[in-house]
Amino acid sequence: MLKRLRFVEIICLLLVFGEIIYVCYSLFWNNTRYLYFDSINAIDRGNGYYVAVGSNNNNSNHYERASIATYNKKREKRFEKLYNVGYNSAFFDVVVDEDNIVAVGSYEKTLKDHDGLQREALIVKYDVQGNVIFQKDFQLLDNSRFTRVQVVDDGYLVVGQSVYKNTKVGSKNGGAVLAKYDKDGNLMWQKTYGDNKFGSFNDLLVVEDYIYAVGVAENCVDVLCKYDLDGNLCFCSEYKTVGGEGFSSIVSSNDRIYVSGSKKSGDVISAVIVMYDLEGSYISEVAVDDSKNTTYNKLIIDNYGYIVAIGGIFDVDVFNKNADNYNLDGIVGKYTLDLERIMVVSYEHDGNDFFTDIICNDGEYLVAGYSLYEDDVYLSKFIRYSEALKVLAVESS
Repeated sequence: MLKRLRFVEIICLLLVFGEIIYVCYSLFWNNTRYLYFDSINAIDRGNGYYVAVGSNNNNSNHYERASIATYNKKREKRFEKLYNVGYNSAFFDVVVDEDNIVAVGSYEKTLKDHDGLQREALIVKYDVQGNVIFQKDFQLLDNSRFTRVQVVDDGYLVVGQSVYKNTKVGSKNGGAVLAKYDKDGNLMWQKTYGDNKFGSFNDLLVVEDYIYAVGVAENCVDVLCKYDLDGNLCFCSEYKTVGGEGFSSIVSSNDRIYVSGSKKSGDVISAVIVMYDLEGSYISEVAVDDSKNTTYNKLIIDNYGYIVAIGGIFDVDVFNKNADNYNLDGIVGKYTLDLERIMVVSYEHDGNDFFTDIICNDGEYLVAGYSLYEDDVYLSKFIRYSEALKVLAVESS
């Protein structure tokens, strides 16, 4: 009997020891296995070079670090710099200003921000060698980011958002943000619009001495807002939608404004381009006629006067942030200025593809973004398209 009890005791100890090994192994695996990514969020063209911004987590702590890189005309990388300030950070837009480069985004400035998953908006000015000229942050409410930047004669216009955390209630002004900095990084003025939990401006454009900003004012209400150059609001036109990030991009031609976004048609979320006049009056729109969900996130008007849009086509609701796999493919659409559809093509790839920016380049279109190439590895890339939207080359960045 004593031997049997001793045998049971040994078996129990072995089981406990095995459980300890398993738990230690699981903890080690979870701490070492992580999603690797290197993304491009925006590109611009300088004198004989390209510049791209985004983020990656290629560091020992696996923090997301905002990145800026320049390339020669063949898209061969000349240098890359990471924004090694604070904790997680990302750049969402970039613009070339003569011999300087201005990038905007967001970052976690302090350990408290990092622990609370809160970010401050960020604008950084570089020279062409990647040396920082100035860096400024901006925060009205808990979470802030700058999404777009544009050069004007005496400074930089930026848009973005500054909102309360979902768990916090307050009455301070926030929401969509429009601000102006001078060339030395001094904040000249700031304006807010919309709900202080949902509001966001995602893009802007200056037309005939007025600023047009697009985004979302509150849940399910996209907006086109017009300001004078001193930041005084002239009007805001509302567009009812299905929720999400709001109008995403804006271009202009022949006294017309074109904005991109998404709308719900039956059970399908469709990419849409909406046309307005300069006073914000709705004229018409065109949606992608497809059985799958689609969205447009960036518009340009090319050298031939066509509207070219990029976005994605996906299997589940793009606004479902908890979706594990949404099978996203990139799409490119081409339209006349009267919103007549010329063609819409999808980019077929085994993994998810995110198209983030596009420029017209010597009769071709250069699309930037990033793709899933294998499990847990996202890598940035460039895709060259012909005028007929045929893929000419796929280039790693």
